[in-house]
Amino acid sequence: MEVLKHLYGKNSLEDLLVALGIAVFSALALYAARKILAHTLSALNRKIPGDLPQILADTVRRTSGLVILVISLDAGSQSLTLPRAVESLLRSLVVVVALIQVGIWAHFLAARLASYYLTRQADGKDLTSGLGVLTVVARVLVWTGVVLLILDNLGFNITTLVAGLGIGGIAIALAAQHILGDLFASVSILLDKPFRVGEFIIVGDLMGSVEYIGLKTTRIRSLSGEELVFSNSDLLSSRLRNYKTMRERRVVFTIGVEYSTPYEKVKRIPQLIREIIQSTAGTRVDRSHFSTYAESSLNFETVYYVLDPDYNRYMDIQQEVNLRIFEAFQNEGIVFAFPSRTVYLQTSEPVAMDLSRPPVAAP
Repeated sequence: MEVLKHLYGKNSLEDLLVALGIAVFSALALYAARKILAHTLSALNRKIPGDLPQILADTVRRTSGLVILVISLDAGSQSLTLPRAVESLLRSLVVVVALIQVGIWAHFLAARLASYYLTRQADGKDLTSGLGVLTVVARVLVWTGVVLLILDNLGFNITTLVAGLGIGGIAIALAAQHILGDLFASVSILLDKPFRVGEFIIVGDLMGSVEYIGLKTTRIRSLSGEELVFSNSDLLSSRLRNYKTMRERRVVFTIGVEYSTPYEKVKRIPQLIREIIQSTAGTRVDRSHFSTYAESSLNFETVYYVLDPDYNRYMDIQQEVNLRIFEAFQNEGIVFAFPSRTVYLQTSEPVAMDLSRPPVAAP
């Protein structure tokens, strides 16, 4: 009642009507601006590749009607003479509502941008766990900041609170360092993408296809059928081999022939092997050379590439190359070497000994 008396005593009816008109006009203008801006961004989304304009349009639509109402009342009150306590309360209310609205925008925008980014990078894979991680992290950061700013604007001393949060955060981090390590490792895997769901990887002497990337663990289905469970931090600290990104396979093999092979045939073997590989579809020859004199063979080293990462295709080509080399060597009369040793025995003439005499003792 005191406030109403003060309004009526300090402000004329004309002042009150002007303030009401300003508030109504401000509300209508803000509602119209929200609608026009959202519509413009949605229309722009049809002309620009990607969904960023639509994400911004949806963010604008998250503007609360309560925020518009409070800002409109504050705009109208500027033309009135109000008690200092009312002015202070209204200013604080505007700041609190505005900060909450900023938190709503930031929360929604962070979640949508994370979803947009991961969807573009995921190639249709499941992103539920990764999106959940990023959303939780975004919520914690955004609303912690909003609460601290609200308390600071309301006149609270947040220095002690921030220090307490820092100390508490350190204590929690030390107590749950392994869980937090796996959590941040999960985020790193989703953003850096050393592997994705469905890809075949090798970790040490274990291998399999990635089935699930969670907050703490990643699950891999091995070739023998069992499920392998790795902590995310262990995976990031390990040396991984990812076969999904392989474009071609490098093949190195060595063939040994007997030392008795004639010189002309030894000289022809590298060219013969190159011709066989070049005539095999899906291959690219790198080199073939007479490499070493081994203990029981003359060794030829060959390097070529299979232009298909599929393992079954690689084995089919390797089998075809091996069979054709076997056939060519048979036709050329070239014999494959196998581990063997030749022992040469040398005998000398027998020495005549007179057994009738006793042996002579050494002096």
